[in-house]
Amino acid sequence: MGDVRRGRRLAATLAAAALLFGTAACGADSDSAGSGDPNALEVWTRSNPDSAATYDRVFAAFTKKTGIKIDYQPVVNFDQQLQSRASTKDLPDVMINDTALMGSYQHQGLLKPIDPASISGHGQIDAKTWSSTVGLDGRHYGIPYSRQAMTLMVRKDWREKLGLPQPETWQDMLTLAKAFATRDPDGDGKKDTYGMVVPGSAQNGYVAWWGASYLWQGGAKIIEPDGKGGYRPVMDSAAAVRTVSWMKDNLFCGDKNVVQPGALTAVTSTATNFQDGNAGMNLTGPYNIVTFDGTLGKDKFEVLPAPAGPAGSDALAEGENVYFGARTGKDKQEKALAAFLVSPEGQKLAMTGKNQPVVRIPVNTTLDAAKVHDDPRWSVVQKAYREASEQFPNAPDFAPIKQDTADSLNALFTYCGSDVGAGLQELDDTLAGDLKDQDLMP
Repeated sequence: MGDVRRGRRLAATLAAAALLFGTAACGADSDSAGSGDPNALEVWTRSNPDSAATYDRVFAAFTKKTGIKIDYQPVVNFDQQLQSRASTKDLPDVMINDTALMGSYQHQGLLKPIDPASISGHGQIDAKTWSSTVGLDGRHYGIPYSRQAMTLMVRKDWREKLGLPQPETWQDMLTLAKAFATRDPDGDGKKDTYGMVVPGSAQNGYVAWWGASYLWQGGAKIIEPDGKGGYRPVMDSAAAVRTVSWMKDNLFCGDKNVVQPGALTAVTSTATNFQDGNAGMNLTGPYNIVTFDGTLGKDKFEVLPAPAGPAGSDALAEGENVYFGARTGKDKQEKALAAFLVSPEGQKLAMTGKNQPVVRIPVNTTLDAAKVHDDPRWSVVQKAYREASEQFPNAPDFAPIKQDTADSLNALFTYCGSDVGAGLQELDDTLAGDLKDQDLMP
């Protein structure tokens, strides 16, 4: 089954790659659409209207400072529209999108390589953050723009009412989740509260995205470098079997209401029980702090480091990079924009204002997130990113790897009688096929 699914996806990927590699070779250099200025930059971000309003302010400040015009296009269906543009051999000049997409974009020929030293202010970004923009060939293909790490949002009022401590370990978290589910923390006399929120759907890889923190805390990895320039799958390891078994037995197949009903079909847009007021914990990104402040009230919840598992407390880190489209002619303008975006001025603009911030943890190390946001909770997020986080490997095309991992985890969690060891061995075989498709495994 895994080979059939992987084969269909590979065919689609190769068809898209044929278009995109052609784009890289041709490198069309047309004027930015709608700008009327040959020096203007066409810039795309994956944004909803609220975050797009923040980008509008940032780009307006850049134009005022440099005179370089921006033809800004916030795009919701980013990848679909990007591939459509690639088929016409006319990519955007600059794109801001997820770090985890870099390997996919580079694999398909979408991106120009970047010399970090050519970006003014590059030394204010630390080595760990720059390392997440290195492709398989050792060259950089992105400029770090924003970073974040998952933290645990907890209903502080509920926890204190029940007289329980802040969770520091998996067992602490499980004890708290069971208490939230059974001890009527909202005081309405009904059994209508849940321990934690989980976006456990396989759709778009959500359960792998959410579950990655637990894998790393349990000492497991999905893939790892093989020491020879390639990668190998390691989801059949003893640590992975123990971790996935713990998740299955305690979160999905144990006591009722430890996670919300329908967790295994939920995506982030439907897993709203925390902000709706009937779930007690949510392992999520800091972009939700503003959302939860508005729905619950700032005094009702706390932002805590992810609880530690047997191997530590590393949580998923992610963020956005600035990418230059694989085309020629506007290097000077592109680099000027990138330098502004990572400067203290550009980063502060993107972190503040009445709309959703588009920089969470600044990549510029001269800035302190808690001071810029004027909110000490952000120090928890910044410390988690710098001291206790891990990102998905970004040099390979990780999209199929994440999706196959999500499909496997979702199936194991859905059927409580499933054999975790056998399921993860099958997943390992599928991941080996994914890596061979990319010539990353013999």
